[in-house]
Amino acid sequence: METKLKMIYWKGEKFWVGKLLEHPEIMTQGGTLEELEDNMKDAYAMMTLEDVPEQHEIKELAINV
Repeated sequence: METKLKMIYWKGEKFWVGKLLEHPEIMTQGGTLEELEDNMKDAYAMMTLEDVPEQHEIKELAINV
């Protein structure tokens, strides 16, 4: 399944930086625009659990903040 999302991006001091408008919590960077796009696709897959296999486990974690 293909999902189309909008990425806002800009040139920082050293890297291209971007985030997804539909998911502003997903943000990444790259040395080139092509690398930024590839990194964004990877970040989206990790953050939306698209790469989790059918056979998986879930564990609750306690985190002190």
